[in-house]
Amino acid sequence: MLPAGTSTDEPEGWKPTRAIGASIREASRTTNRMVESVTASHCLGDAGSSTLPAMPTAGIVVIGNEILSGKVVDANSPYLCRELRALGVDVERIVTIPDAVDVIAGEVGSMSRSYDWVFTSGGVGPTHDDLTMDGIAKAFGVPVEVNDTLVARIERAQGHAANESLLKMAALPAGAVLIDAGDLWFPVVVVGNVHIFPGIPDLLRKKFDSIRSRFQGVPFVLRRVYVRRRESDIAADLNQLLAKFPDLMLGSYPRTGEADFHVLLTLESRDGDYVERALGALLERLPADAIHKVE
Repeated sequence: MLPAGTSTDEPEGWKPTRAIGASIREASRTTNRMVESVTASHCLGDAGSSTLPAMPTAGIVVIGNEILSGKVVDANSPYLCRELRALGVDVERIVTIPDAVDVIAGEVGSMSRSYDWVFTSGGVGPTHDDLTMDGIAKAFGVPVEVNDTLVARIERAQGHAANESLLKMAALPAGAVLIDAGDLWFPVVVVGNVHIFPGIPDLLRKKFDSIRSRFQGVPFVLRRVYVRRRESDIAADLNQLLAKFPDLMLGSYPRTGEADFHVLLTLESRDGDYVERALGALLERLPADAIHKVE
């Protein structure tokens, strides 16, 4: 039976249900090819250019009225941002939305079209406000169906026949792929390029960790410079550094209450040699007594 508001009509631009699993496999192959390309060869560029290819992108959808009301603080999107960045995946957008089927469908659909990977957090469970599966099904234009494989897993884990609440947890968008999540009895559910996670931080982290190898890109190299000067004193130097190294991700973060330094600078790139050349250029520009330490 279809949930209210769900249509089996296929929206323009969406793959048919039978192609969902194939699209995931192709996305994984594409990511692997990108990594292999980086490993196999580096194009020669000028001194200020980084020549690594573009890496996978991601969007995060945090779902839950409790987050929007402030009753619960979102710990999941910061975790996912840190972990994905360490893997070489760019998180380009994070949204927090209510438990509403149409809103979930709209945001997930938009992100699925825009980014290589989408991660949802929350709205997965047996209660009335757990509507994530319905929303994602609507985004892909597929029905929600009780997954017999998941029912069997639930019954094995619970030691008894699934009741109505447990059957709700086994109702997934048609064509969903189940991926074992380490020693957890409930698998990771994937629809297209959308990975569906629970809102409980401990469970989300365990599940993500069990499949993190699927998202491997080229990780960032990070160097930190702690500067004793004020930001206004070094702004011109930073602008000149970026003019020479336009692909550098340069961050400048003033600190108050620190006895030893006033500004933390971060230099990042997926090209380690590029970062080191930029770091050397920066250190040449700044007076030696302006540097507290370099990490």
